[in-house]
Amino acid sequence: MAPPPGRPRTRVVAWNIRAGGGYRVDAILHRLGRWAPDVVALSEFRATPPSAALAAGLAARGLVHQVTTASPREPGANALLLAARWPLARREISGAPVEPARWLFARMAAPRPIALGVMHVPNRVSGRKYPFLDAVLALARARWGEPALLVGDTNSGRIGADEQVPAFNAREDGWMLDLAAAGWTDAFRHRRGAVPGYTWYSPNGRNGFRIDQAFVNPALLPAVVETRHAWGGHAGGPRRAPSDHAAIILDLDLAGQRAGSRPRAPRE
Repeated sequence: MAPPPGRPRTRVVAWNIRAGGGYRVDAILHRLGRWAPDVVALSEFRATPPSAALAAGLAARGLVHQVTTASPREPGANALLLAARWPLARREISGAPVEPARWLFARMAAPRPIALGVMHVPNRVSGRKYPFLDAVLALARARWGEPALLVGDTNSGRIGADEQVPAFNAREDGWMLDLAAAGWTDAFRHRRGAVPGYTWYSPNGRNGFRIDQAFVNPALLPAVVETRHAWGGHAGGPRRAPSDHAAIILDLDLAGQRAGSRPRAPRE
């Protein structure tokens, strides 16, 4: 999984792997190996043997620095894993979503240090979705003194732009707009414009929705080289893919800032 020599980029892959990976772990590792990431952020990672095998497989491929929100006390609960080539320092932030398993914030000591906020937003029926979105927005509105990325499965999207059939409501659409107003750019839209780019298809209607996103703050935006979605299946679509979600692949050019500069925490 080593990055190709001479490529001046850091590749981030964010992927909802569905229910801890299960029997699909080998296929997931194979696809991640093909994508050659430097950073991997996984949603629906769990404290189960398949997820543990996945984490070990990533470490064997060079992503040895790992933090997770998975708990052995709740092995079947959906959680997060962040794995990287560079050291990760997990941090708690005042006002962060009160969902310990579904929110993870860390600073990565890459050649150009960046902050990473990984999320898996609960769905509507849980009753926990909107407080979670509000907490993320409050963090986004803070003043950040470092390049930062917010990424994951948001279960949200823009009305008309991210849905094949009506699904998103004004609250979810407004959250996306408010993030943009706070200075956070949707990396996929930044590079791909109005292309639909669905990342999940409903199992019944087979309608597509873009519910997985990567948002970059102004300090990181100039480093965005490319972003795309990849299913890891055949013909670039969800059929026979190892997860029911597409992965976000984000390439960043982090060259040009001296290593070792100290990142600053967001300020209210």
